[in-house]
Amino acid sequence: MILEKKLPIQYLIGIVKYELIVVLTLSLITHFGALRLSSFLPEMPLAIPAFLGTSITVLLSFKMNQSYDRWWEARKVWGAITNDSRSLVMQLQAFVKHDQAGLVKKIAYRQVAWGYALGSALRGNDPIVGLDHLLDSHDVTHAVTHQNKPLALLQLTVRDVSAIRATQDIDVHAHIHLQETIIRLTDSMGAAERINRTVFPSAYRLILHLIIYLFVITLAISLSGINNVFVIPLLLLISAGFFCIEKIAYHLQDPFKNGPSDIAVTDIATNIEISTRELLGEVSVPFKKVSNDYYVM
Repeated sequence: MILEKKLPIQYLIGIVKYELIVVLTLSLITHFGALRLSSFLPEMPLAIPAFLGTSITVLLSFKMNQSYDRWWEARKVWGAITNDSRSLVMQLQAFVKHDQAGLVKKIAYRQVAWGYALGSALRGNDPIVGLDHLLDSHDVTHAVTHQNKPLALLQLTVRDVSAIRATQDIDVHAHIHLQETIIRLTDSMGAAERINRTVFPSAYRLILHLIIYLFVITLAISLSGINNVFVIPLLLLISAGFFCIEKIAYHLQDPFKNGPSDIAVTDIATNIEISTRELLGEVSVPFKKVSNDYYVM
């Protein structure tokens, strides 16, 4: 997730460098071609590139809104995961008898591991790697046999809660409340997976790029009578603004792409771990790392 810091210029240039190379090529070819063929080409009124520029603005506005809606929905899902993870631990502490404190701690640690595992799975990484300090060998063995490893971890929690109920260490109402919390966690996981697997139509992006290139060509023809020292930089600056907005929207539409504009799932999972360890009364609580970069993961 990009922080409220000044973005490095190399990041902005890096996300649009290939498009700017195409724009520079088209600008040079069109501008010098229009100069040489001015006697054959009809006059290109500025109203045409102005109309295309307005159309691009409308399309970019629509795409940015849709992309941010997807990103914000994903952020709300992880906000619910944070709340329900904390609620699960507090419910266990409130409902379960003290002689089951060891099992409560095991479930709490597994819930922390579940947050890390879900974030890694959404990003296409191995969900279980690096969780040995949170999961015992039985949990790891069970999870590796499943394709959906976060779901396998939730299944183990359901079994443990059912085992506590079987020993009469919680009453039926407490059991229902715990199951409701686990169901909400499952719903949040499904919502995150839905966002991650729903593809934004690629044809929309292709058409938008074609219109921007057409805008560059028509504007270069319209400004053929102006010195190219001013025209080429102007075309690059205008198109760079369009492409930057389009690229930002493109990155926002995939909030688990493992890039700077991602939802900071690792950072959120770290917050869950800190909260959980504090709820368990542990002294050795991991400190949240302060990012020295312009984004956190």
